[in-house]
Amino acid sequence: MHVPLKKLTDYVVTLGAARLAHTQGTYLAHAIGVYKDMERWGADDEICRAAFFHSIYGTDQFQDVALPLERRDELRQLIGERAERIAYANSAMKRESLDPLIEQMEGPYVLNDRITGGVIEISPEDFEDLLRVHLCDWLEQVERTTKLGWGYRRVPYRQIADRLGGVALEAYRQVFAREPKYQ
Repeated sequence: MHVPLKKLTDYVVTLGAARLAHTQGTYLAHAIGVYKDMERWGADDEICRAAFFHSIYGTDQFQDVALPLERRDELRQLIGERAERIAYANSAMKRESLDPLIEQMEGPYVLNDRITGGVIEISPEDFEDLLRVHLCDWLEQVERTTKLGWGYRRVPYRQIADRLGGVALEAYRQVFAREPKYQ
């Protein structure tokens, strides 16, 4: 299932979320940036769609946009079941519940759901792609964020990069090589 990027951006516009402020830019610009970075990482269209909507339900740190859960089926119809499931997991997970799982090489992978108060059980394949989306999201914005700064969850993000290796690790190294050095 291929969905043109224009259709994804149009959906965000209809939600009224396109111009929301996000890391010295707009929510839409960030979503497109994460999508494009995932493409550069060689991700398939499904994971790029998940990356585009990685925070559509809000996150621990970003609450300015939050698609109501009653509209999950609508998003599933647009981007596909698996892409929506990964986007939901990235949005809804409590970040501290992800961190202990990063070095766990076998499932089950169970995350705490900050929206429902329940848990999110995720397959090993979905977990790997969730890690890709999660890392890519941070790398796309870390240079512009003033609220959280370069040190935000540095160890978990480095662990994710190490676990994924390849292009993810190289992207991590490239971005963090640009970290300002303080005197």
